[in-house]
Amino acid sequence: MRDSLYIKCIKTNSTVDTVRVGKELSMIVIDYKDKRPIYEQIIEKYENLIIRGVLEGGSKLPSVRSLAIDLSINPNTIQKAYTELERSGYIYSVKGKGNYVIDDEEIKKRKKEAVAEQSKNLVRLVKSLGITKEEFMENLNYVFEEVGL
Repeated sequence: MRDSLYIKCIKTNSTVDTVRVGKELSMIVIDYKDKRPIYEQIIEKYENLIIRGVLEGGSKLPSVRSLAIDLSINPNTIQKAYTELERSGYIYSVKGKGNYVIDDEEIKKRKKEAVAEQSKNLVRLVKSLGITKEEFMENLNYVFEEVGL
């Protein structure tokens, strides 16, 4: 298993979501203006971090207690989020050791599905702006080469 990735979580009234990886600070930002329950926001943030690859397979999540302290919220809220993430197949728990990001092909599949959904949204935007398929593909090829992939 991978070493723990430290995740600093804060509460805020802002909708800003800042994530930096490595030894730098990573944050889960809870928006108290959001009408969704806090545990649902935590689930969404972790799902996004996992799908985007910020939290890789085998990464250890903060303990329920430490995350609850960082966010100044009830540990039961964190436990509820972690339970749902485990039920959804994003994380697994090791008794006495903590919770870890699942390391399997399902995460890769979910990443591909997320890219496909983002692609659909981009194509809808392109069409709404009157950009032709040829123009779009030309631009896409240019960007693809520019990024160096």
